[in-house]
Amino acid sequence: MTRRVHYGWVMLGATLVVLVTMAGFRSTVGILVDPLRDEFGWTTASISLAAGLNLLLYGFGGPFAAALYDRFGLRRCVVTAVSVVALGSLATLRMTEVWQFALLWGVVNGIATGAVSVTLAAVVANRWFVERRGLATGILTAANATGQLVFLPGLAWAADAHGWRWSVGAVAAVAVVIVLPTALLLLRDWPSDVGLRAYGAVEDDPVPVPAGNPFLTAIGDGLVRASSSRTFWLLSGSFFICGATTNGLIGTHLIPAAMDHGIGQVAAAGLLATIGVFDLVGTLCSGWLTDRYDPRVLLAWYYGLRGLSLLALPIVIESQGAGLVAFAVFYGLDWVATVPPTVALTADTFGRARVGVVFGWIFAAHQLGAGIAALAAGAVETVFGTYAPAFVGAALLSLVAAFLSTRIARPARGALAPA
Repeated sequence: MTRRVHYGWVMLGATLVVLVTMAGFRSTVGILVDPLRDEFGWTTASISLAAGLNLLLYGFGGPFAAALYDRFGLRRCVVTAVSVVALGSLATLRMTEVWQFALLWGVVNGIATGAVSVTLAAVVANRWFVERRGLATGILTAANATGQLVFLPGLAWAADAHGWRWSVGAVAAVAVVIVLPTALLLLRDWPSDVGLRAYGAVEDDPVPVPAGNPFLTAIGDGLVRASSSRTFWLLSGSFFICGATTNGLIGTHLIPAAMDHGIGQVAAAGLLATIGVFDLVGTLCSGWLTDRYDPRVLLAWYYGLRGLSLLALPIVIESQGAGLVAFAVFYGLDWVATVPPTVALTADTFGRARVGVVFGWIFAAHQLGAGIAALAAGAVETVFGTYAPAFVGAALLSLVAAFLSTRIARPARGALAPA
């Protein structure tokens, strides 16, 4: 007798496609820095403003996106967000001023991709999985981070060979041809929509009654209630540093930093792709480990090792040899390995029903750190002509995050969940 595949795995696969592509769309700004400087004469700092806005809005959209999923349905929200990304990308092709780039790629793209981000991964994993939840979180988290890195070599090649408008046009085309049909045909809101329980569940999870105002829900049920917990602030503080040392610094500025040392744009994008490949391995392993070991200990190790790798970056990027490849491999294993244990601690503390909204605020702190780092690193390069001080500062911050992780109290599962 053939065993039927649980629809949770179909949801995981469809969400994987959405997250990979949408993350790639959001990170395209990393390959636009040099082409826009050359064509329009804009400074790194002014272009970094768009990157910073993108990262901030991408993050702060998370808690509101989770509330919107509950109010209007996950599939409807994803379809709307993908459509906005496609339209915003097309409008970018006609821009001539830096404020237009900040509006379209910073604000419009940031808000839309923020509705389909790591928060979506947390919501899908916790709605559709009881068993293998850590692994599901790891897979979806890896997809989100790896997508933004693996897409870059192809987009960089298009920008280098045909101009940056080809890269931006490719974003709109993939959104319409691949992502929209996947979301419409395969995504579902709850296991009960297909007559199932979550994978491994022994009893039904009641579908929450939609809240009246998703924005008030995100603030009241999410931020206000969670802010009374010390764990919330420790997770938010460490995740702030996580964002500063990944998306904000490396994701935005590694390509121009490598190009400053004579490395070509396509080769520099290849470094990010290498980070993305090994991020997939590292985050999958992190999901597996999170199902078995103390998430606090894992976080302390991840942040500490990241600090050491960033401390070595100014040296290896100068040499341009095997050390730079070794950095990409080692750093890649740690890129977003922090997410599965952070989601697990959030779910254990605040309950599965609230994990989307609460983790959304923790992820907002992540992107706040990313946005500030993107702006600060651009300013450092503009003033000093090098990214080395930014890399060393990020290394020290990572060691601070390792310390914060050791101060988190291990909660009883669902300790602060509503009765």
